[in-house]
Amino acid sequence: MAQASGFPLPSTKGRLLVAAPPLGDPNFDRTVVFMLEHNEGGAIGVVLNRRSDDLDVELDTWAELVAPPRELFTGGPVEANALIALGKVRLPSGEVSVEPVDLEMDPAFLDPRPTMMRIFHGYSGWSAQQLDGELELGAWIVVPSKVDDVFTENPEELWAEVLKRQPGRVSWLASAPTDLSTN
Repeated sequence: MAQASGFPLPSTKGRLLVAAPPLGDPNFDRTVVFMLEHNEGGAIGVVLNRRSDDLDVELDTWAELVAPPRELFTGGPVEANALIALGKVRLPSGEVSVEPVDLEMDPAFLDPRPTMMRIFHGYSGWSAQQLDGELELGAWIVVPSKVDDVFTENPEELWAEVLKRQPGRVSWLASAPTDLSTN
């Protein structure tokens, strides 16, 4: 991961990518992506603010842990049939964290056991250097994540909420019209 100046770009793992208006890709317009991995080989994340119409997945053993709204979310356009679960867990240190959850396990045997979960079908993926290039072009704003961002009850408002809490001019983007040509 290197930028045009030759200095390496920092990893976005554990942070949020907020789509800069107008991104121009309908898959990511006004999205907030929680980054699961970002290294020399590429990057993976899940879109936090796109509810899914697909509610046919059998999740009975996990139903009590799924955070409201209790439905699947579209994590991105890659491998739409793959399920990715993220759990809110309290680590032995006492810190609250977002951790991947293995949906093949019995929830009773998870340690630490999540207090709530969000389940995504599909994910957002970038090949080696692809995300770095998009970051250099300004397509994404990288910001710190909060655990509650992943489990928000108001995903439709997350994009604006995340931008509003940023310092300086970045917060102004939260009030940008959906269609910038109408401004």
